Amino acid sequence: MNLHLAEISRTAGPDVHVALVLDQAGWHGSKGLNIPDNITLVPLPAYSPELNPMELVWLYIKSHYLSNRVYLDHEALYAAGTDGWNRFTQDPITAQSLCNFSWIQSAYSN
Repeated sequence: MNLHLAEISRTAGPDVHVALVLDQAGWHGSKGLNIPDNITLVPLPAYSPELNPMELVWLYIKSHYLSNRVYLDHEALYAAGTDGWNRFTQDPITAQSLCNFSWIQSAYSN
């Protein structure tokens, strides 16, 4: 996580401040975490997938396209993930059913 934060900080640059939204995974709040000055961590409340619909999307992709399989190597896993994402994005009904929260609708209706 420290390497990831350092890369985000470096890529954003010293004149940009990043608000990084995180779930409640243990390593996101580790005492050994070095948070760069240009990053603020914004933790989501526990058990709030409606605030981060992408969690539901990944769960769907894993359960429908990636589970119960053995992958030969990293490239095969990456290709399967890419294929799963592409298949998911070609199905707008499923995407809407997973991400159709009232706060999203009101945020984009203005």
